[in-house]
Amino acid sequence: MTDTIAIRHATREDVPQIYTLVRGLADYVKEAHLLKGTEEDLLRDGFGDQPRFKCLVADDGTGTLLGTVIYSANYSTWVGRSTCYIDDFFVSDKARGKGLGRRLMAAVAAEALAEGHGRISLTVLDWNPAREAYHSLGFEHEESSLRYTVSGEALNRLAASAD
Repeated sequence: MTDTIAIRHATREDVPQIYTLVRGLADYVKEAHLLKGTEEDLLRDGFGDQPRFKCLVADDGTGTLLGTVIYSANYSTWVGRSTCYIDDFFVSDKARGKGLGRRLMAAVAAEALAEGHGRISLTVLDWNPAREAYHSLGFEHEESSLRYTVSGEALNRLAASAD
């Protein structure tokens, strides 16, 4: 199966299927209620004049997408150069267990190195069985770090308090 699957850069035309995969990820991690992004957001922010993210897809050769990885660049003073952050990584149920996830991650790693990134990071829910797959790829769990976020009304309040 994976021999006929091409890993390639996403195009504008892929956005409806990418969004379906993003929704699949949200369902898988039981956080569909938190998904606020839309297809229009993906079009604007990934395929507009100033893309804010990059996306690779796994195409089965017929135009059906079986997986996606959405990532962007950050800067780390600790690493001393840019880094790559994976926001969404998802392989459809029917394509799991066949090495497709490894191929997508390897493609991101190749791009990260080509772009001069010194690290790839991602966030994984503590119950997600994919954690073992990430370990097998060389990812390490940073036990001393906890992820914090601010959004919605709390973000608005914080911004309103700026001088």
